[in-house]
Amino acid sequence: MHELRWQDTLNSLIQFRRDMKNRFGLNMREEIHAFNFISKPGPVLMQIKRNDRLTILRAFLDHLASLPDLNVFAVCVDKSNKAVGYDVFDMAWKVLIQRFENTISRRNFAGPANSDERGILFADDTERKRLLSLLRKMRYFNPVPNQAQFSRPGQANFRQMPLLTLVEDPSFRDSGESYFIQAADTIAYFLNQHLQPNSYARRKSAHNYFGRLKAITVTKVSGAGDGIVRL
Repeated sequence: MHELRWQDTLNSLIQFRRDMKNRFGLNMREEIHAFNFISKPGPVLMQIKRNDRLTILRAFLDHLASLPDLNVFAVCVDKSNKAVGYDVFDMAWKVLIQRFENTISRRNFAGPANSDERGILFADDTERKRLLSLLRKMRYFNPVPNQAQFSRPGQANFRQMPLLTLVEDPSFRDSGESYFIQAADTIAYFLNQHLQPNSYARRKSAHNYFGRLKAITVTKVSGAGDGIVRL
């Protein structure tokens, strides 16, 4: 999301939460954590029927999809076919950061755009040191595998592409205090249900909910054009 659209988007998310409070009694300060909403609700959420909790999550996705200045893409790792020692955290974040960098520099995000756009990461407050270390390293040492059109006989099979558009270190947020992080969590949850749905998601057709974000999906980040980078 472009910084010029931050306030309008936040106001829209606040209004959405007010609507959910009026319809379902969901407290404005109650965290929307998708997994807990469905599988491990606390005493407050237990007062809301499970079907209604799923309705809230579906409405959340639909509301996000209605915001034209939001941009969604995802990185997922199939751990079943990876060699021993494959670092899922580092690889997933590295690819996400690189796609973020590329999309900014090529001005492929919806919303305002200047020739010298910059970006900053806001992340859930977990694995802080690992992510800080990774991004700082990528600013100076970031070998990216060559695509076929860039390969030359005798040439190294990678290019050095240090980050140029990301400013500062990632800014970490407590998910319980950020509607934006809660939005990202909900999107990630339904991407997971799209790829490997549980029985409840299948029964309720919730494995199709990720597709509700099609209007704001950044299709150019992935070869399949679905906004999902698969590793």
